[in-house]
Amino acid sequence: MCYGHNQSLSRNSLRSRRSHDGENEDTVGVVDDLRDRLAETEARLRRARAREAELSRRLEQMKRFVSVMEIMEAFLERRFQEQKDRIDRLFSPVSTK
Repeated sequence: MCYGHNQSLSRNSLRSRRSHDGENEDTVGVVDDLRDRLAETEARLRRARAREAELSRRLEQMKRFVSVMEIMEAFLERRFQEQKDRIDRLFSPVSTK
């Protein structure tokens, strides 16, 4: 006889195996649930990163746009002042000495 290779099939050992199988099924269910939740979390993270990249790209575009608008504003202010000065000179009384 080989002890250890053949386990007795008493009712207690069968119940014990069933309860372990039930625990395994519960554990497998919990693990599967955790894997599903992890996959959902990773998918949400990927979407969030893609959205962040898109928003960063749009922010950089807006910054370039604002820089161009500031350059245009400075140019127009300078031109306005030049034209104002020219008109002031045209309409100012000529001083004769």
